[in-house]
Amino acid sequence: MENDNIAVGLDIGTTKIVAMIGKENEYGKMEILGIGKSKSLGVHRGVVNNITQTIQSIQQAVQDAETSSGLKIKDVVVGIAGQHIRSLQHSDYITRTNSDEVIDEEDIDRLCNQVHKLVMLPGEEIIHVLPQDFKVDGQAEIKEPIGMYGGRLEANFHVVVGQVSSIRNIGRCVKSAGLELSGITLEPLASANAVLSQEEKEAGVALIDIGGGTTDLAIFKDGIIRHTAVIPFGGNVITEDIKEGCSIIEKQAELLKIKFGSAWPGENKDNEIVSIPGLRGREPKEITLKNLSKIIHARVVEIVEQVYLEIKNYGHEEQKKKLIAGIVLTGGGAQLQHLKQLVEYITGMDTRIGYPNEHLAGDTDAETTSPMYATAVGLVLNSLQSRASFSPTKSFADMEASEGKKETVPEVEDEADETPKERKRFFDKWAEKFKEFLDNAE
Repeated sequence: MENDNIAVGLDIGTTKIVAMIGKENEYGKMEILGIGKSKSLGVHRGVVNNITQTIQSIQQAVQDAETSSGLKIKDVVVGIAGQHIRSLQHSDYITRTNSDEVIDEEDIDRLCNQVHKLVMLPGEEIIHVLPQDFKVDGQAEIKEPIGMYGGRLEANFHVVVGQVSSIRNIGRCVKSAGLELSGITLEPLASANAVLSQEEKEAGVALIDIGGGTTDLAIFKDGIIRHTAVIPFGGNVITEDIKEGCSIIEKQAELLKIKFGSAWPGENKDNEIVSIPGLRGREPKEITLKNLSKIIHARVVEIVEQVYLEIKNYGHEEQKKKLIAGIVLTGGGAQLQHLKQLVEYITGMDTRIGYPNEHLAGDTDAETTSPMYATAVGLVLNSLQSRASFSPTKSFADMEASEGKKETVPEVEDEADETPKERKRFFDKWAEKFKEFLDNAE
């Protein structure tokens, strides 16, 4: 798979592992060449808790993707989520030795590098350092300081932190599955890339990605990521509640949720009943859809209220931080009936379901444009954009490079201007650094 414009995303989720191969077509859209899916057995709430089972699930998904595409997968970009992820705001500055020279990538590199030296809690590591806005000699609200004159360069940063052991375990699983790890991205950022438009990011939007084990939140305003959070509840707790409430097995509970589940109890009549086959010759169980949706409703309200609390903590009520584009729901859990109406009712914010079809080629299979594949599509997109060296938000690949060595990497001939080449160099440095980190972890 030597082709430069082909990338592979690996979404290691709590319920499923997806390997997706994509390439950029001549129209700048993403074409999906192959997709593989397997049941995720060794992951709980976004964190690997069984290395052997996770390796087998990854190999199965990768094998399926290789079969459907006819390509051999060597390296992948992996998404990271889980309840260990937290984020914080931080401000930092550097004083430049020569204010007669314009600010360049090296200065931003140095400033981000400084943030990476922040002292974290034991066992934690900085995953992303995302600049919000810059100040040059006291002049505020600068989005792109490159090319300006100034002696003091300041920035506000959104710093995403995670457990070293969890990140290492994911890296270990990928390596043991016979793959190279070419990048690692926070899953809410990948999903946002797949389902949000630039206009929404400018206006202010909250992306809620409801997965099996976790619900991820990413808030954008003025085109910049402002807040991220991972809530340790997802679709699995709803299934668990149905299983307990109706005294049925998990497989039946999951099917009930998908086929007949609704987040709004008022929609079902009292006489609507579904019959569930009994176990081993036992009598079938009859469950009213009204009761089923009451069970689902109670848990979904809890998840949405927790997410809304995070949005309010960001300061959505303030005029300056108002999210005009409202909420976008994605992930497998977003397919629950009447969820959109319930979220609008609880939050009072405009809501839509996010499908990852904005950046996909027109002839893409309908199943692939389902919200449950948003993260996988986003990971492939992020990887393709890093290779073309353009990313709307400075991603982990860009920022992590600041810890890399300052060697020069031969630049690829490109018709684009200087900055993309510069960012390509960033990505290469980071990839080397990360591989080194994994080798030392062995």
